[in-house]
Amino acid sequence: MSFFISDALAEAAPPAAQAPGLEGLLFPVGILVFFYFLFLRPQSKRAKEQKKMIESLSKGNEVVTNGGILGKIVDLDDNFVQLEVGDNTYIRVQRQAITNLMPKGTFKALNKRAKS
Repeated sequence: MSFFISDALAEAAPPAAQAPGLEGLLFPVGILVFFYFLFLRPQSKRAKEQKKMIESLSKGNEVVTNGGILGKIVDLDDNFVQLEVGDNTYIRVQRQAITNLMPKGTFKALNKRAKS
């Protein structure tokens, strides 16, 4: 006999307040599917494209590194690429440091502009 809680509310929960079952899993599964399509799938597609681009590098390609350095590929091996960044100025970077392929003529056009 409680003064603050009525006896009718303390007896038993209605049947609808039981365990949620399969309907209770729909929302968490929906969130997981949403995050997969929003984050994981685009990231894996970008990684595949980056890997394909790095494998297809060849001499003469004009590239930009992740540090923002524009150069022309002079020599390459399995792990490193030698870039010409100016007249008789060469640097060696890892293949994974290359982020973008540039259109042919970009390096030459920017070198002309820098000289004048």
